[in-house]
Amino acid sequence: MKANRKLWVAATVCAAVVAGVTGCSQGDDKAADPFAGLTADAIADKAVETTKAATAFHMNGKGKTDGDDMTVDLSVDSKGSCTGTMETGKGGKAEMISTGGVSYMKGDEAFWGSTAGEEGDSSDEAGAMTALLKGRWMKMPAGEEGPDAFCDLKTIVKDMDEDTPRKGLTRGDDADVDGRPAAVLTKKDAKGETTTFYVAKDSAKPFILRVVEAGGKEPGTVTFSDYDKPITVTAPPADQVVDMAELAGAS
Repeated sequence: MKANRKLWVAATVCAAVVAGVTGCSQGDDKAADPFAGLTADAIADKAVETTKAATAFHMNGKGKTDGDDMTVDLSVDSKGSCTGTMETGKGGKAEMISTGGVSYMKGDEAFWGSTAGEEGDSSDEAGAMTALLKGRWMKMPAGEEGPDAFCDLKTIVKDMDEDTPRKGLTRGDDADVDGRPAAVLTKKDAKGETTTFYVAKDSAKPFILRVVEAGGKEPGTVTFSDYDKPITVTAPPADQVVDMAELAGAS
């Protein structure tokens, strides 16, 4: 599912609904600042490296990709487990699960209908696929396009590492992210696109708490929480699963 693979790009490049993101300045108390003496670039380096070492986290993202609104709400861990939901601007919603090296997705009628349309299926093919998957989970082996393409901690932090600018950042007033004090780092490029990172003011674990991108063609926001918190994922019952690999082999 090509459209689904784009989701992490939308969420990681991340950004723009800034309302409610900033506020609650932490003041100029340098003695209490765990980043005192560090440049904004150095803080970003510490944040990325710390986040890459996380064993689990929850992410909630909203943004645009190819002009369409996309929303994700996922919990992932380093063992390959993942659970959450995604929504499209066309009204479709899907649940996602990854466990034991296998990914599953269960979408509503609007989701499967819009996905089939993007894949270029005929109306009859799209209708047949929607009917087949109604109320059921689509099973895909690891590595296939779909949930496993972005519902994976290693992939997420790899993309984060590659996409996070760590040169030319500036530090602004501190802010609050869901009750946690955060240092605010901003990078504005020549095209006027602005990327803002909110880094936990924690000397031991300066995790990235939020990333915001504004001014570009694909704005959105992603918020991270529940770092290193274990998650429990259970595969759906076999009688509720459609194995796409088996269907392809039988066709």
